Amino acid sequence: MFSALVVNGQPQPQPHPHEQGELPVPWWSFTKTVLATTALSLVRDRVIGLDDLVFDQPYTLRQLLRHEAGLADYGELGEYHQAVANGESAWSVDEMLKRLDGARLRYTPGAGWRYSNVGYLLIGRLIERLTDLTLEDAVNQRVLAPLGLSNVRFAKTRADLKTNHVVDTLNYDPAWVYHGLLIGSVSQAALFLDRLFCADLLSAGLLTEMRGARTLGGPIPGRPWIARSYGLGLMQGTLEGGYALSGHTGCGPGSAIAVYWVCDGEVSASGAAFQVDASEGAVEAIVVEQLMQALRQTLKGL
Repeated sequence: MFSALVVNGQPQPQPHPHEQGELPVPWWSFTKTVLATTALSLVRDRVIGLDDLVFDQPYTLRQLLRHEAGLADYGELGEYHQAVANGESAWSVDEMLKRLDGARLRYTPGAGWRYSNVGYLLIGRLIERLTDLTLEDAVNQRVLAPLGLSNVRFAKTRADLKTNHVVDTLNYDPAWVYHGLLIGSVSQAALFLDRLFCADLLSAGLLTEMRGARTLGGPIPGRPWIARSYGLGLMQGTLEGGYALSGHTGCGPGSAIAVYWVCDGEVSASGAAFQVDASEGAVEAIVVEQLMQALRQTLKGL
C-alpha cells in the first residue's frame, strides 16, 4: 500500500517514503479531477462558460463535468469487460461509441445522473479544441506546472504502466481509459488536491462551483460515506460526525486509488492511498482514517 498526507500545505513524513509515496502509479479516475480543473481554468479565463452548450449538443460543460449530460458509459458493455480481461488492445473511439450507441442520450440533460467516462472523453476533446494543444500539453501548461507538480504524465502504451514492481505484471492497454490515464506518485496526487483548494489557481467562486454537487444517496456497503454527491469532477462523501471530503476514487485492473481533501477551520489536509488488489472502499477507508487522525492531532496542537 502506498500513501501520502499533506497537512496545511506541508507533506507529512511517511514510513519508507520512496516505497510509500514516490513510485508512479495509475491515477485511474482521479484523472477526472485533473481534467475538470483544466476545464475550469478555461472558465476562469473566460474562454467558455460553465453553462455554455458544447459540441452543438443539448448539454452544457457543467452537465458534462457533473455526469448530468444524459450520456451512457462503456463500462456498461459486457464485451468491454471481457476484452480488458483478455488483455486485448483498446477499440478505437469510433468503435467504442458504435458499440455503445454513444451518441444517443439516455435522459434529458440535467434531469438525471449517470456516471460516464464518455462525458470526460468529450471534456478532453473540448480542452484540446479550445486550447489548440494536445490534452497532455494543455493539462501540463494550465494545471500541473502552475501547481508545481512534476513527473505526472499520461500513460499511452502498455510499457508506460510497467514503471515499477506494483504494476509491472499488468498487461493492460491504457487506451481503454478513453479520457486519458494519468500516472504519478501518490504524494503528487495528494499535493495536487491540496494546492487546488489552497492555492490561487482557481478563484474561490470557481472552487465553490466545483464543489456544488448533485446528491446521489446514502451509504453503500463497504464504503465509508453516510451520504454521497458529485460535483464538477469531484466525488464528495460525508462521514459520521459531519465532515465532508472532496476528491475522487478510481480503480482499474488490479488496483484502486483514493485522493481526498478535508478542512476544519484553520486546518486542512489531503490524503492519498493506492493499493493493489483492493476495493474502492478499502482505499477510501485508509484515506479517511489518515485524514481524521491528522485533523485530531493538528487541532489538538492549536
